[in-house]
Amino acid sequence: MKQLLIDIKRRRPLSVDLRGGRAIIIPIKKVFQAVFIISITAFFAFGTVTAPPRAAQEQTATQQRAALESQLADLENQITQYEGQIGQYQKQGTSLQSEINKLNAQISKLNLQIKAVNLTLGNLNSQISDTKTQIVKTQNDIDTNKQNLSQTLQMLYENDQQNLIEVLIANPKLSDFVGDMNNLMSVQDNVRMTIQQIAQDKSNLLDQKEALGLQREDAVALKAYQDSQKNSILKTQSKKSTLLKVTKGKEAEYQKILTETKKTAAQIRQQIYQLLGGGELTFGQAYKLAKQAQDETGVRAALVLAVLDRESALGKNVGKCNYQTAMHPTRDIPIFLALVSSLGLNNSLQSGNLKVSCANSDGAYGGAMGPAQFIPSTWNLYKDRIAQATGDNPPSPWNNLDAFTATALYLKDAGAGAGATLAQEKMAAAKYYAGARWRNYLATYGARVISAAQNFQDDIDILNG
Repeated sequence: MKQLLIDIKRRRPLSVDLRGGRAIIIPIKKVFQAVFIISITAFFAFGTVTAPPRAAQEQTATQQRAALESQLADLENQITQYEGQIGQYQKQGTSLQSEINKLNAQISKLNLQIKAVNLTLGNLNSQISDTKTQIVKTQNDIDTNKQNLSQTLQMLYENDQQNLIEVLIANPKLSDFVGDMNNLMSVQDNVRMTIQQIAQDKSNLLDQKEALGLQREDAVALKAYQDSQKNSILKTQSKKSTLLKVTKGKEAEYQKILTETKKTAAQIRQQIYQLLGGGELTFGQAYKLAKQAQDETGVRAALVLAVLDRESALGKNVGKCNYQTAMHPTRDIPIFLALVSSLGLNNSLQSGNLKVSCANSDGAYGGAMGPAQFIPSTWNLYKDRIAQATGDNPPSPWNNLDAFTATALYLKDAGAGAGATLAQEKMAAAKYYAGARWRNYLATYGARVISAAQNFQDDIDILNG
């Protein structure tokens, strides 16, 4: 293929050869055949890539998706009810019975979350299968178009070896000559269209491979979360049994345990808070940053802290890779390089000290930056609002205040502003983690963030009490 393109680039200019010699006749029949073949090939290639699914298949897929979303919505409503109960029991939290009730509600909620994960995994498996089929089909389209293009380029090259006098002698009528030229131009147009189609097919293939990578990443994370929830159920049941055994139903014994385990404000301030993307702060420092973000956006500080907390990322890889191997080449790399330059971090980049999140092995791009883990294209959308809020212009993804503010702004846009319910906060957290795939993470990442936020809120209440 490469050699054929080189041959075309080396086309000899038309020249008048008066030395005579044998005239070579243009194979007009082959030209017409080529026009027909390329036209048909282009028709099927375009039709294969762009043809919409059949109405019946589309309707079935829509119905299945609607049924799944309905089931998930029902489970989410039940989970939300249990979360409300748990919140009430936590407020009561000074009696043994309240603690037992809270543990029972947690077990019920965990079981519902596992059901939601199983439903989502079933849907993901179907999507992964469909995406694999699309990838194979697109690769076949590319191979077919390459083969047709190679044959056509060879034909054009062979015809191009004739000089102008030979063509005129072979076609004494001007109309025949013009017709032949038009036919050749038609073939060349089809060559151009086929090259464009190959380029489009390759772009589609990259998109499909990234989609597959994201789907597999989701499935792996969901399965890991499913296992962790099962372990959480066992631990919660064990905690309940131990509590009942130690107290033996005596309220006074529970009050003693509660007093011994309650954290002090001093302990909370000094505990280490780990950030996504590396680094650590004391909890007091982290809360101060989160409170500034809350004052600016209305998103509660506990939710900001929970989203930024390393343990809430479901094991997502952060801050270990070079941008060249991790980022989307056209969507993110140009923006990233411009950002690094504007921040004066070129030396850090060249020395290899500026790391971003890694791509996964299935083709899903990484490239998320700093504590907030924004990819460059998303950071670019928020940079002016971050600068307005913090006064840093340009803002930096690696600056803690800018990162905390960016997280709060995104969560606010996702529906977690002032006065948001736990359900709205959970949805916003899932959107923060997975974007358009947020529904897959309501009962996993979203639930874990809300749980962490509640724990952080308890600590904040002690600090402010």
